Amino acid sequence: MPEKSSPGFKQSLGLLDGTMLVAGSMIGSGIFLVSADITRQVGSSGWLLFAWLLSGFLTVAAAVSYGELSGMFPKAGGQYVYLREAFSPLLGFLYGWSFFAVIQTGTIAAVAVAFANFTAYFFPGLDSKLLSLGSFTLDGRSLLALGSVALLTYINSRGVKEGKFIQTVFTAVKLVALFGLIVFGVFLAARSDVWHANWTDAWTMRHWNADSSTWSSVGLIAGLGFVSAAMVGTLFSSDAWNSVTFIAGEIRRPERNIGLSLFLGTVIVSVIYILTNLMYLSVLPLHDIAFAPNQRVATAAAEHIAVGAGGVIAALIMISTFGCNNGLILSGARVYYTMAQDGLFFKKTGTLNKNGVPGYALWIQCAWTCLLCLSGSYNALLTYVIFVVLIFYILTLVGIFVLRRRRPDAPRPYKAFGYPVLPAVYCLLAFVITVCLFRYQTADTWPGALIVVSGIPIYYIAVRKR
Repeated sequence: MPEKSSPGFKQSLGLLDGTMLVAGSMIGSGIFLVSADITRQVGSSGWLLFAWLLSGFLTVAAAVSYGELSGMFPKAGGQYVYLREAFSPLLGFLYGWSFFAVIQTGTIAAVAVAFANFTAYFFPGLDSKLLSLGSFTLDGRSLLALGSVALLTYINSRGVKEGKFIQTVFTAVKLVALFGLIVFGVFLAARSDVWHANWTDAWTMRHWNADSSTWSSVGLIAGLGFVSAAMVGTLFSSDAWNSVTFIAGEIRRPERNIGLSLFLGTVIVSVIYILTNLMYLSVLPLHDIAFAPNQRVATAAAEHIAVGAGGVIAALIMISTFGCNNGLILSGARVYYTMAQDGLFFKKTGTLNKNGVPGYALWIQCAWTCLLCLSGSYNALLTYVIFVVLIFYILTLVGIFVLRRRRPDAPRPYKAFGYPVLPAVYCLLAFVITVCLFRYQTADTWPGALIVVSGIPIYYIAVRKR
């Protein structure tokens, strides 16, 4: 029999809830913005679409492989538990430490600020400065970002059903809205001249040099670096798909429903992302995608579909980011809860409140996220750790091979699809991307490794106290 679910959690979430959590946590603000930077990196429609296709393939490949691990360990903690069981408590802790320090909290902070920025589209008064101390400034948008994190934390501290309701409703709304944007763009606003122009010479890679304000041709070797840099945007937009594994203790029939949720959620979102970029290419010239005002590609496309539709996109992004953060806040606290159960995090975070959720873990996560919001450093931190996130994904999939050898007789209600080929292909491609990032984006990658390594002394201090 698989391991029992975490004690105290109520198994009140089904397949639909899990799928909505996966999809809702993935779709934040990235799909509306990052295609601009990707286009400046690779300079052609073919390579733009390739970056999204490769990201979709990697995401789905990892998700269907995670199904085996979720079946073996259907308990709260997800990836932290998988790394601990496959390798060692230290490696599991380093993931959990990085997860708390920036991976989850930094993502929540970035999404909260995006929510506030697009709310300011309707309420310009939010831009007014309230406090200024040297380089530190506090305005209405900052307060709104903090307030949204605190509100969602409070709602999720009231019980999993409240968080589930918000997640399902908001995710359904943004999926329908995105699908509507795709349909209207492709069938009502598509321009054949724009489409043909974008696909002329579609596989000649060019890179925008901001210093000289010119496009430059790119060779094969340098092209790998620019594709890898472009993948930072696509992978960040597709990340957080593993959120459902963190709340395994609250999923009904986790050995079945988690794997299905991962597959369905990642496939749905990957298809929508690819279709959205095809819509961009059918409506906007490549130059307009690359240099959309404030990188708001979706807003520029919407204005081509219907005059004044930019407000609709701003509202859609507000809904998208609010729903995304609900999923991130709900799931992230379960990792700290499991770490505390192992004696590797604040003791109080390993307890459940009267509503059956880790209330202390939720509020500690909220406090650190708010500090990151105020510091303004979360964007840099996210850039630093994106390649570290990939390394942890690689290690987790390698863990499938390790556990197959070490525990051949362990119950596996679901086995990794395409094993051993698909997990191996993922590991190989992800490894190539991380190497290219380290080679060509060194300044943005080594600090991420430093954040991870800084967890080593913290681990041994925690072990000694335990």
